[in-house]
Amino acid sequence: MARILTGIQSSGRPHLGNILGAIKPAIDLSKQPDNESFLFIADLHSLTSLKDGPTRREYIRAVAATWLAFGLDTQKNTFWRQSRVPEHTELAWYLDCFTPVPMLQNATSYKDKVAKLGEQSASAGLFTYPVLQAADILLYDANIVPVGKDQRQHLEMTRDIASSFNHQYSEEVFVLPEARIDERLMTIPGIDGQKMSKSYNNYVDIFLPANELYKVVKKIVSDSTPLEAPKNPDKDITFQLYSLIASDEQVADMRRKYEAGNYGYGHAKKELYELIIDRFATERERFNYYMDNNDALEAELQAGEEKARAIASRTIARVRETLGFN
Repeated sequence: MARILTGIQSSGRPHLGNILGAIKPAIDLSKQPDNESFLFIADLHSLTSLKDGPTRREYIRAVAATWLAFGLDTQKNTFWRQSRVPEHTELAWYLDCFTPVPMLQNATSYKDKVAKLGEQSASAGLFTYPVLQAADILLYDANIVPVGKDQRQHLEMTRDIASSFNHQYSEEVFVLPEARIDERLMTIPGIDGQKMSKSYNNYVDIFLPANELYKVVKKIVSDSTPLEAPKNPDKDITFQLYSLIASDEQVADMRRKYEAGNYGYGHAKKELYELIIDRFATERERFNYYMDNNDALEAELQAGEEKARAIASRTIARVRETLGFN
């Protein structure tokens, strides 16, 4: 049985890109009988960019409600908040002491953020982010970590840190995880054509009230081709988003409408909105249930945190013994 670990930050409400690119694939993997999945909310990581406590609590609830809305089986799998298992930060400190500074300085994500924010705005937490990420993975003896292409380097750093530790003590204290990178996953476009991201404020939140959701969909950027003229669907953002969640028949039908003319972008946006409402009706209902019933949400998280701590404590005991702290 393979242990698969996935974490998602609580720096905002999950959007369509998060759902299609990370949450649904992770849940699909968790349903395979030979897999044991560990899925956590990376709320400690969110502190590098989000400082407001009440906002973080609301985002944590929204992230948890999204996983549950999409059918995560919390009985078969382990689902928890990173901050409620203190072994994450304890192991991160131990690993800090085995991580060369040049390795962290060469992290592409750190260099990119320093270039964008300036060195004075970069915190030590941002600098050591990959070490906490390594602790998240190694704490649960994960075999497989699904990551995007932009996270490949962090997984390689995790393997390097774990290998160095194992070599130092001539024993296999940590399992070396393997990255699973799905090269087929396309970048989910935002309403402006860039990658859908909370940072760009160009995302589609499928859980918004219907009228607010429609307003967002209507803001999708399109060109100035006249209503009566044929249009190229492959160059249109609305069609691209529609294609990601529609059936093959629905996609083919919309393509014919684009190419035939007398079909405007406003018509396409209305169809996309109606598809989101219909396709995710059950998930929207479940999401609202958990957001309105905090006791039910907490019960799911706390049960998962108890399971996570049981495993994490065994790993920490093993590490402490190796380091001479027991």
